[in-house]
Amino acid sequence: MSEYLVDIQNERLSFFTPVGEVKALNDVSIRLKEGEVLGIVGESGSGKSVTAYSLMGLTAHPGKLVSGSLYFNGHQIETMSEKEMRKIRGNEISIIFQDPMTSLNPVYTIGNQIMEAILLHTDKKKAQARERAKELLELVGINEPEKRLKQYPHELSGGMRQRVMIAIALACEPKLLIADEPTTALDVTIQAQILELMMELKDKLGMAIIMITHDLGVVASMCERIAVMYAGKIVEYGTAEDIFYRPRHQYTKGLIRSIPRLDTKEHERLVPIEGTPIDLLNPPKGCPFAPRCDECMKICLREMPPVTELGEIHYTQCWLNQKEEMEKGAANE
Repeated sequence: MSEYLVDIQNERLSFFTPVGEVKALNDVSIRLKEGEVLGIVGESGSGKSVTAYSLMGLTAHPGKLVSGSLYFNGHQIETMSEKEMRKIRGNEISIIFQDPMTSLNPVYTIGNQIMEAILLHTDKKKAQARERAKELLELVGINEPEKRLKQYPHELSGGMRQRVMIAIALACEPKLLIADEPTTALDVTIQAQILELMMELKDKLGMAIIMITHDLGVVASMCERIAVMYAGKIVEYGTAEDIFYRPRHQYTKGLIRSIPRLDTKEHERLVPIEGTPIDLLNPPKGCPFAPRCDECMKICLREMPPVTELGEIHYTQCWLNQKEEMEKGAANE
């Protein structure tokens, strides 16, 4: 039995379209223990959501796992049938989507939607499921739960709807909660409340969380470990401290430079990352970030950089780090 709750090894996943193969994930490896919080950050289209959905067996057609292995809680995901996957989806592993309005069914009451998950995965009778649904609404901080059970999604505010989505996700006390940009559609004060609620519930239930976001502020406050993704690859991985205080990949540095700072005396202009993300139909031979990198060398365009281990868990894939390591070695000789 693995010590890891999630163990994804060398995952390659492509979408086979009429115009060619879109290499959405290229050699992605992620490990997560019970109770840990992992943040996956990167621009839109970097492969964050695809990684999480593949773990739930929700890769949309024409997507296909090309190679690699995905283990979750002792299950080998890629070998499981749809029937077997249904037993663990919502039960051992749950997901909260970006926009609760499109995730909740507009013609069912809130009570029916929470009860559906409970009745599907447990032996509870309807009356017990209703009682459990009421408990869950209280757990996620919704007032007057009895009244809310009879309401429809359009009668609730955005923050309330997201709380309902969290209640549905937690209905069977999963071991892993995947949060796919759960605060994007909410205003800042509600965002903070939802994140606080998720951390409280993590401590209460002991579950692990994978937080997918492009908001670095969210991962800084929540996550112990961070994976920075670009063009279907993890370009840097480490603790929150490593990523924010000792970033080593040029893409990570670019993301951090683009965050507004409160501690600067003068108003500094934010520095965007120039250029556009690469075309995954025709990925470059070398480092995928090379066309947008200020420090790009000739080798960056020709060859994919190897992994540079920078600490116990901190690693990156960048030729500049390889160059530094070689220079250090030469200086020590």
